[in-house]
Amino acid sequence: MAALLLSSALHHFLLGCFIVISLVLALIGIFILFAIVFASKYLIFYLKEITFKDQRPPIAGPVLSQLKHFNRLFDYQTSLAQKNSTYRLIAPGHSEIYTADPVIVEYILRTNFSNYGKGPYHSGIMRDLFGDGIFAVDGDKWRHQRRLASYEFSTKVLRDFSSAVFRANATKLVAEVTAAATTLQIIDLQDMVMKSTLDSIFKVGFGVDLNTLSGTDNFGSSFAKAFDDSNVIVYWRYVDLLWKIKRFLNLGLEASLKKNIKIIDDFIYKLIGRKREQMENKKLEGGKGDILSRFLMESEKDPENMTDQYLRDITLNFIIAGRDTSANTLTWFFYMLCKYPTLQEKAALEVRDVAQVEGRKLSSIEFSDLLTEESLDKMQYLHAALTETLRLYPAVPVDGKSAAEDDILPDGLRVKKGDGLNYMSYAMGRMTYIWGEDAEEFRPDRWLENGVFQPQSAFKFTAFQAGPRICLGKEFAYRQMKILAASLLFFFRFKLVDEEKQATYRTMFTLHMDQGLPLYAIPRQQ
Repeated sequence: MAALLLSSALHHFLLGCFIVISLVLALIGIFILFAIVFASKYLIFYLKEITFKDQRPPIAGPVLSQLKHFNRLFDYQTSLAQKNSTYRLIAPGHSEIYTADPVIVEYILRTNFSNYGKGPYHSGIMRDLFGDGIFAVDGDKWRHQRRLASYEFSTKVLRDFSSAVFRANATKLVAEVTAAATTLQIIDLQDMVMKSTLDSIFKVGFGVDLNTLSGTDNFGSSFAKAFDDSNVIVYWRYVDLLWKIKRFLNLGLEASLKKNIKIIDDFIYKLIGRKREQMENKKLEGGKGDILSRFLMESEKDPENMTDQYLRDITLNFIIAGRDTSANTLTWFFYMLCKYPTLQEKAALEVRDVAQVEGRKLSSIEFSDLLTEESLDKMQYLHAALTETLRLYPAVPVDGKSAAEDDILPDGLRVKKGDGLNYMSYAMGRMTYIWGEDAEEFRPDRWLENGVFQPQSAFKFTAFQAGPRICLGKEFAYRQMKILAASLLFFFRFKLVDEEKQATYRTMFTLHMDQGLPLYAIPRQQ
C-alpha cells in the first residue's frame, strides 16, 4: 500500500514538473516569437526612415543606441548635438527628435505651444511614478494644477513663510556641518542638502515637520530613497523596449519599481490623511494655509475628480520640484566652487560684505536673521554663480514633448504626428554657438555687467523651462538656494576629499550627482 502511494505521489510530482516546464518553455517561446516580430517591425521601420529623407531631421541612430551610453547619456546627447543641433533617433513606430537650437526651443515652448505637450508616449512612461501630476499631464489637469499653484506662489504669505522655513533649516544645516567639521569628519553635502530641502518642502508645502536632516524621521529617508530609485528605473524605460512586458510579468527593475512605489504611496497617503484630519479638527499647524491644504479644500468642492489618487500625484510632483531641483543645483554648485577655490572665496567675500558683520562673531541663528529679501538681492555674484551652475548642470537635463499634429519647424525640418521633440538643457549649456568658445568653462562673471546680474533669454537658458509652462517656483528655488549657500559659505570653506576625481551623474529625470559629494568642511575664522 505504501509503495502504491509513493508511486502515485512520484507520478503526480513528475507530471507537475512536466506541466511547469512546458509552461515555462511555452512562455519563453512566446517571448522569443514576440521579440522576433518586434525586432522585424522595428528594422523595417528604421530602414524606411533612413531611405526617405523628406526634410526630416538627420538620423543619429536608433533609440537603442542610447542603451550603450546610458550611464553618460546626457554627455552622449551633447556629442550628437555638437554635430547637428537638431537630430533624431528612431524608435519603434516614431522618431524621437532632440534639439539644442534656441529658435526651435522657443517655437515648441511658446510659438506653437499647443502642439507640443507631454503626449501619450512620455505620459505612459512616467505615469506609474508621476501619475497625473503637473509634470506629466496636459490639457485641463495641467491648467487646473497650474492655476492653483500659480495663486499659491504669488502670495506674500507663502513668500514670507517659506523664507522663514529656509532660514530655520539653513541654521540646522550649519549645525550638522559644524558637528562634522569640528571632528574633521568627511561629510556628504549632497545627502545633507537633499534632506534639508526635503524638510523645507514638507514644512512649506504640507505644514509638516519631517526632520530628516536631524535623523529623527527614518520613514522620510526611506521615502526619499524609494523615490530616487524609482526615478532611475522609470527613466530606464526610455531605452528598455520591453519594459511593459516586464511590468506585466513583475520582473527585474519593474518588480523593484512596484515595491518602491508602494513605499512612496503609503507615505503620501498617510500625509494626505493626516492633513485632512487636521483640517477637520481645525488644528492646522501654526494656522498656516499650506499648499496641500489649498488642494484639499479644492477637493471638497470637486470630490469626484480630485480623488486621493489625484492628490497623491499633485503632492508627489510638488515634492520633486521643491526638493530635487534646489538640492541638485546646490550639490553641483559646491562641487564647482571646490574646483575653483578662488571663486569660492569670491562668493564667500560677497556674503560677508553684504551681511556687514564688521568683525562680529555671529551664531548661525544671528546670521540667518540677516538674510532678508533686501540682502539676498544684493548678492549678485552668488546669484550669478548659482545660475552658471544651472547652465552647466540644469536640474532637468532633458525635457520631452510630443507632437500632436504634423508640423514644420522654423528651420524647415518636418515633424510627424506622434514624434517626440526633446530640448536638451544639459547639452545647450555646452554649445559654443550659444555661449561662445568658453561654453564649457564655469565662469559666473558671464552673467554680470558692472557687477549687476543680467538674465538671458529663457529659450537659451532653459533650466526653468519657458513659455506657458515656465517654472512657477523659480524665485522660490533661488531664494532657498541663496539662503542655504550663503549660510554655508559664511561659516565654512569646502574642499573635495578627492580633488582628482571627476563627479558624474545618475541618469534619471533630475541631475542627481552619483555617489554623493564627499567634502571636508573647514570652519572660517570670523
